Amino acid sequence: MKYLAILLFSLLPVLAHAVEPGERLAPWTLLDQYDQPYSLGADTRLLLVARDMDGAKLVKAALAGQPKGYLEARGAVFVADIQRMPALISKLFAIPAMRDYSYRVLLDREGRVASRYAGAEGQVLWLVLDQGVLVTLREFADAQELKAALEGAATQ
Repeated sequence: MKYLAILLFSLLPVLAHAVEPGERLAPWTLLDQYDQPYSLGADTRLLLVARDMDGAKLVKAALAGQPKGYLEARGAVFVADIQRMPALISKLFAIPAMRDYSYRVLLDREGRVASRYAGAEGQVLWLVLDQGVLVTLREFADAQELKAALEGAATQ
């Protein structure tokens, strides 16, 4: 029985429903690194999702040196899946360090939001939205490519 449970839990990511272009994203609310709530809304044009620390590091590198409000000016938000981070580490070290970032990080502490969007670990999932409907999605594994795409998002 124990092995059956382990098998079922290991298959959950494979069985998870991946959003497809044309689908409306289900609403959600997450707290950021300042414990301020943010709800996915019709004004969100770009959703960046990092499923692990490597993906979050790509976003950090792409946004290095950018002014405060850079993502917001593009209608973009960044969701970081931190469910696997030990609670003590996140509370004492990681989240306080994130308060020094020049951008908002929406913290998915239980993985309930990031798991809705199928994406590879070590990458950043880029979802373009129009009034809450998914238009396109891409994945980035390179910080420079992500940075260039964000610069291009300013002109759209």
